[in-house]
Amino acid sequence: MSEEQQSGQTSAETSVLYNDACPVCRKEIRHYAGISEKDALLIRYDDLNDTALLAEWGISADLAARRLHVRKNGELLDGIPAFIALWQEIPRYRWLARLVGLPGVRTLATLVYDYILAPALYRRHLKRTSVR
Repeated sequence: MSEEQQSGQTSAETSVLYNDACPVCRKEIRHYAGISEKDALLIRYDDLNDTALLAEWGISADLAARRLHVRKNGELLDGIPAFIALWQEIPRYRWLARLVGLPGVRTLATLVYDYILAPALYRRHLKRTSVR
């Protein structure tokens, strides 16, 4: 990630709020950030653990840790709609955005993310933060 992306000093209309303390989240989002930097895509990546950046989003750290959030053209999205919005911005992932955006696939992806993946990652987050 470039210093500009880390500091949030871009004019990007697409911003991603993620948990950099989560190893799974960090690996996936840094992958997207690397592509964004290489391809000069104006996508801003904000770590929810940076309280100044989190304040700009207007949501609590706990809510932010529960799922991926993307702000695109002023609209706040979370969960699968957030992933689709992010993938639409990255040329090599547009196919995935189209696939996951299909009605049946979107429903299945939403169920898996909302009831399995996001809760599991959030429980791991709570376990990590309670150890501190």
